[in-house]
Amino acid sequence: MDTEKLETLLQNVYSHRFKSIQKRVEHALKDAKINPDTLSLNEMKTLTNTFITQETQKLTEDVEGLLAQKEALQRSLDKKYDELQIAKYEVFNTIEDKVQNNEKALHALHQIKLQSIDLYDILSEMVESAIITTLEKDTDGDVSNSIREIIKEISYESIKEGSLNTIRVRKILSTILATTIDIAEATPTRAEEILSATLKGMRSGLVKSIDRFKQRLAFTPVEANHILIEDYDTIIEDLNQTDTLFSQIIITQASQSSQVIRKILVELNQAMRYDLEELVLISKETADVIKDKFSNFAKIAVKKADFALHSPKAQEAKRMGIQAWGVAKVALGNAIKSAKDAIDKK
Repeated sequence: MDTEKLETLLQNVYSHRFKSIQKRVEHALKDAKINPDTLSLNEMKTLTNTFITQETQKLTEDVEGLLAQKEALQRSLDKKYDELQIAKYEVFNTIEDKVQNNEKALHALHQIKLQSIDLYDILSEMVESAIITTLEKDTDGDVSNSIREIIKEISYESIKEGSLNTIRVRKILSTILATTIDIAEATPTRAEEILSATLKGMRSGLVKSIDRFKQRLAFTPVEANHILIEDYDTIIEDLNQTDTLFSQIIITQASQSSQVIRKILVELNQAMRYDLEELVLISKETADVIKDKFSNFAKIAVKKADFALHSPKAQEAKRMGIQAWGVAKVALGNAIKSAKDAIDKK
């Protein structure tokens, strides 16, 4: 049967006067005088898509409406977030004007500001400004240590809030390193010094962030740990490969840089492999804290898992897995038969 005609026929006979989907589908097939056993793949597809459309049209409209609301809410959140940041800046800037002549108060204010502002939005510009200022004004001849401390604090303050996950950490550290590379490209005589100090600062900032994360876990009630840990398995996996993540960030940025910078970064990365013990150790300790913290709730987790295995969603997943196996088996059988027929013809 022509699929368009089939679709029209099914739409005409489908009725919502029956209480269940099963009854509605059965009566539609009966009224249309259709036997599913005789349908081709395209006809079966038309039949199922038509019935699904009939059953889900209202739900689909609801989902689309909610998605539109979500997008509008996200735009509103972004706007309010920007306003929040601006308000913070204005407060700090006003106080800064009042304490300009008091170096101790100014230093304290800047430290608080660094801890209070969401740094990711201005991360690149802040790193660039800090390093250039260090290069121009550091008269103590200790530029390397200054840059290392600056990057350490910026890395720490940027990473420390929220869940500790690979994607977020990678974005922050990659942004810091990419910005530093631009400065190193423009200052070739000091490129190695700048990059070496930056990598050491990034490493120290990451270690400090993981250590803070560990302390928060230790003193946070298990019931509230979901705020810090969105995915138990993922965070354990991430913590077990922080040294690999750190090296990957360096190698990725090196591959996108000039030959001179690439050579410096590859050599620094090679040399730092032996200096990542502290990072590996603190990561392992944090992973152990997570495991210990959650071990007391193992029985509850088992009960929840057992319930989940018997839920409708789990049962449907099991059915679809068996069905997928059946589809693959038939496809494989057909392929073998085709190959055998081809050989027999020869």
